[in-house]
Amino acid sequence: MLATMLVIMIVLLLLGFPMMIPMLAAAMAVIVFFMPNVDPMLLVQQMMQGISSYVLLAVPLFIFAADIMATGKTSKRLLDFVGAFVGHLRGGYAITTAAACTLFGSISGSTQATVVAIGGPMRKRLLSVGYKDSSAIALIINSSDIALLIPPSIGMIIYALAAPRVSVGDLFIAGIGPGVMVFVMFALYSYIHARIYNIPKVEKLSWAKRGRVTAKALFPLGFPVIIVGGIYFGHFTPTEAAGISVLYALILELLIFRTIKITQVPKIALSTGLVTSAVFILVAAGQAFSWLISRARIPQMAADAILSFEPSALQILFIVALFFFIGCMFVDPIVVILILTPIFYPIAMTADIDPIHLGVVIVFQAALGSATPPFGVDIFTASAVFNKSYLDVIRGTPPYILILLLCSVLIIVFEEISLFLL
Repeated sequence: MLATMLVIMIVLLLLGFPMMIPMLAAAMAVIVFFMPNVDPMLLVQQMMQGISSYVLLAVPLFIFAADIMATGKTSKRLLDFVGAFVGHLRGGYAITTAAACTLFGSISGSTQATVVAIGGPMRKRLLSVGYKDSSAIALIINSSDIALLIPPSIGMIIYALAAPRVSVGDLFIAGIGPGVMVFVMFALYSYIHARIYNIPKVEKLSWAKRGRVTAKALFPLGFPVIIVGGIYFGHFTPTEAAGISVLYALILELLIFRTIKITQVPKIALSTGLVTSAVFILVAAGQAFSWLISRARIPQMAADAILSFEPSALQILFIVALFFFIGCMFVDPIVVILILTPIFYPIAMTADIDPIHLGVVIVFQAALGSATPPFGVDIFTASAVFNKSYLDVIRGTPPYILILLLCSVLIIVFEEISLFLL
């Protein structure tokens, strides 16, 4: 049965079908040939149930807020703010890129949105001071991984949907430490890289200019403060925070900055609807597929196989990380989280692993896989945005992948990196 599912999915993926088709076709084939007593209409019920969760309301709202601010001048204001303080350092523009991806990630929650919003302007700045195009693109797509770690992470929301009784708010807070750690690692590498290759420094801005740039960035910087602060101090839930973020974005771009017009809002909403529909289709198909593998007792079989070796909690975490990392190298992270979480979550709970820590480990692997060949989704996003070939995009990625692998090991071994704020 499991072999049949895998063969159907692999064949359909190689034929170019979108991910939802292989999942549903494999599920339907298993019901027809191996579970004749199961009504196929149950798959439809599970698909509807998968997108009926209250938690999922946050996804389109956060995407809408990010689309509004990306259409406006928010990303440029964030870039100018960070560049004003670190741009003159050795490797300053590279550090600015990583920091801007971190800040914009706290607005969008999406790696692909961060590649688009930050990648365009920062690639030009990096090339202007002597960076190779392959190095600049690699930095952009790997720094965008931070967006999947820090709130409002869409990956965290999807994990909370797949794992029972896990707080989205706690997941958001737990992602801050790992996200900041990745930024620091990238900043250190950028400094060392710039010294080795003698990348020139840019002019240092006066404190008066820094003050003006900071003033322009104050409102955009209030975005993560409202989301994180409101959730951390219990003023509102993540879903309520998503609604507030849309209102805040509209006020900024329509009334304060006046960078968009009210007539543009329907077009932005349509773009959000298209992205959201793609996410929800994957969630619906993933829920149906997850239900089927649970009914087929695949999680129990996986648990018996893994636990028969009596692994420690640390070993289980490394096994989980390996499966999710490899899975996200080939398949969209949303799908991998939805399919594999129900398999490994019970195993982790048996080993008394903290579910929040497990979520951070899983989402980190999803972020890592998003920028890792052969099929990391951010690679193809960058290829389309920058009009570069696949090989040009991945040529400079190995150093950053090694850094992310090191960060992954640290997060697995030292759970305090994830849990110290809780």
